[in-house]
Amino acid sequence: MTLPKDLILSDLLHHRVRCDKGIDHGPGVMAWMHPPVHRLLGWVTRPSLLHLEKHIWRLDQLRGIGNQEAFVKGKPALSDQATLDRIPTLLEADLLNKKGQRVGEVADLVFDSKTGKIQYYLISRSDPRIPGTSRWRLPLHRIIDQQPGMVSTDLDSLDDIPLAKSSFRQVFLKRSRTWKDQINEFTDRATDRLEGWLEEPPWEDSSDESSRVVDSSYVDPLDDWGDDSRKDNFTNQLDLNKKISKGSKGYNISLDEEEDPWV
Repeated sequence: MTLPKDLILSDLLHHRVRCDKGIDHGPGVMAWMHPPVHRLLGWVTRPSLLHLEKHIWRLDQLRGIGNQEAFVKGKPALSDQATLDRIPTLLEADLLNKKGQRVGEVADLVFDSKTGKIQYYLISRSDPRIPGTSRWRLPLHRIIDQQPGMVSTDLDSLDDIPLAKSSFRQVFLKRSRTWKDQINEFTDRATDRLEGWLEEPPWEDSSDESSRVVDSSYVDPLDDWGDDSRKDNFTNQLDLNKKISKGSKGYNISLDEEEDPWV
């Protein structure tokens, strides 16, 4: 049975421990670590809910990991919960940025299964007990100070370190940003094209030329009236007005039979 080189502490604690005699010692409940040198020394299991006794295993007793069980060799050390509460740990400690502001919590760690050296810590922004929350990878060189329940770093925010595991919310936000960028890009392209059309409309020249074109088939009815005909009509009207004015003064108006419309 093979043993992976790098292990996640939470995965190890989820496995039930079985010794070389076939005895089930229960699941893991906490880690046994030495924070000053960032090393995992072992882990603790709970054999029964009815007993307060806990079993402590050294990391070098681990021989292999199956689907649901971790196999160990040798006997465990016995302890109680009061003693275990005094073991120093960085798990569940508040993570502070360079301004002393809380930006997350140490939720998990990845360690070398042979030496116990911690490779990096996994940071959660919210409560790590909530399923599906994101994890950020905190390298050891970003830690500048550590105290019980508090880890100080040179970070400005969690965005300064790589994201190890995305939550559903982070995935949705990332996709939303991608969709928003695509929509903005499409809008910018459409705006540029619209501005180009407004600056140089393709119909400007054709409209000017069409406004200047005169229909050759159009004929002005006043063009058929010659100057002579308009002069004759004016003379006849003037003579008729003179005759009417004489008749009104007592003169007899003599009209030719050809000019009388009643004959």
